[in-house]
Amino acid sequence: MSTFKYNRLDKNDAAVLLVDHQTGLFSLVRDIGAADFKNNVLALASVAKFFDLPTVLTTSFEQGPNGVIIPELKEKFPDAPFISRPGQINAWDNEDFVKAVEATGKKQLIIAGIVTDVCVTFCALSALEAGYDVFVVTDASGTFDEACRYAAWDRMSRAGVQLVNWFSVVCELHRDWRNDIEGLGSLLAGFIPDYKNLMTSYAATSNTGSPSK
Repeated sequence: MSTFKYNRLDKNDAAVLLVDHQTGLFSLVRDIGAADFKNNVLALASVAKFFDLPTVLTTSFEQGPNGVIIPELKEKFPDAPFISRPGQINAWDNEDFVKAVEATGKKQLIIAGIVTDVCVTFCALSALEAGYDVFVVTDASGTFDEACRYAAWDRMSRAGVQLVNWFSVVCELHRDWRNDIEGLGSLLAGFIPDYKNLMTSYAATSNTGSPSK
């Protein structure tokens, strides 16, 4: 008899941590194309907004070469906790960041950031050690190359971190299309061009009662 328990994401118990999505660090990401990577980061941010998930933003050494947080994230979360770490590489080493995470009151942490093998991995492992259920969004996290990425994924998954992508996150949180067909469809269409085509066809079919010619 299997002892496996499916620990699925719950929109009522999840928070999002966006770690070091900074202008300078973006230039280091080489394991995924720049346009696709930014699209995925903003898609995850939109997922957090869609489900009204508590979101914490953090940066590392902004006054140095890492640069400032990308403006799209600040614009999307103007009122979210924003922790500008003066030097700690591991966000969990910053007391203000940990307090902001604790203040969400959530048990599940959805984490993404730059770079995967450092800022994401260190934070994820620390959160896991602190007793949280940790989900790392692989396609909204980036690093130098595929070797670094796979090594980081292996290290985290062996420790108990669940590796997901932003599409699986939104679907697992939503559970059932009937909860909001148009809302979910619009969100997906905004970041997946082919899904925009599907939504256009669906709208045409819904309006006419039969497939469009």
